[in-house]
Amino acid sequence: MKKILDELIENKALSKATAKQTLVEIAEGKYNNSQIAAFLTTFMMRSIKVRELEGFREALLELCLPVDFGGVPTIDMCGTGGDGKNTFNISTISSFVVAGAGVKVSKHGNYGVSSSCGSSNVMEYLGYQFSNDQSVLNKQLQESGITFLHAPLFHPAMKTVAPIRKELGMKTFFNMLGPLVNPSRPSMQVTGVYNLELMRLYNYLLQKTDTKYMVLYALDGYDEISLTSGFKAVTREEETIYNPRDLGFKLQQQSDIYGGETVAESAKIFTDILNGSGTEQQNNAIIANSAMAIYLAKGISLEDALVEAKESLITGKAKSVFTQLIN
Repeated sequence: MKKILDELIENKALSKATAKQTLVEIAEGKYNNSQIAAFLTTFMMRSIKVRELEGFREALLELCLPVDFGGVPTIDMCGTGGDGKNTFNISTISSFVVAGAGVKVSKHGNYGVSSSCGSSNVMEYLGYQFSNDQSVLNKQLQESGITFLHAPLFHPAMKTVAPIRKELGMKTFFNMLGPLVNPSRPSMQVTGVYNLELMRLYNYLLQKTDTKYMVLYALDGYDEISLTSGFKAVTREEETIYNPRDLGFKLQQQSDIYGGETVAESAKIFTDILNGSGTEQQNNAIIANSAMAIYLAKGISLEDALVEAKESLITGKAKSVFTQLIN
């Protein structure tokens, strides 16, 4: 590790093979916490290179406990986090809306590191029991249309560094990796990123896969569609910039999608929205993000996808999916 750290401190980039091997060795417990913290910290001081991210991704996917849904097409909605905006759990709620619209969802998530409440925090608080049992996950997907994959149960390397990431309290390259290493390898993916450079990296990596994908970035810094500004959407075929009015929404304020300071506050917002008590602005953010996933998955017009997303949320289909999953 000393040699690797020396190279990184000298601003040298790792080869894909070295990046991959280093993460494998971290997962195997070959390094102490101080060395791992130093390794993570060096990547906070410069942009990660494509080959480094690709190496880390390959390591995590090879090491993970794989999930097999027997060829059933699924979609994952997962942001990188790390935008520092402290929004409510938009992608997680949107996942239930998308499932309510008839699209199978394999949601990958984790505890919050750089935010107060990650998707795993709110799901656990609301009574979901994490599992890596293949039969349980298959049953959830078949009966509820959605299953939730808690990252530490599938990724030994993530579990190893989790307490260190928590102590650092800042985004690391593991934020970048989370959406790229869903152990079920979904056939479709909508991913939010926290800057345009990372959007470019994601687009490059995902083009080398068979995944049908869309990468989102709000132009004022959110890793999801916030409706507080325009946003950029990148797919394999095209790059598009949208304004909220293009989707039929008004420009919103950052305070409209604030997520609270505690898990309990975040969970209340979560249940309020699913129960039909969300504010117009909260609902609009959910509908916008959900519509993009439905648009991608079903290949219908964006206008029709917006109608389906709104119906799933407003008529209680999304709530029914959530209730069935918890039960």
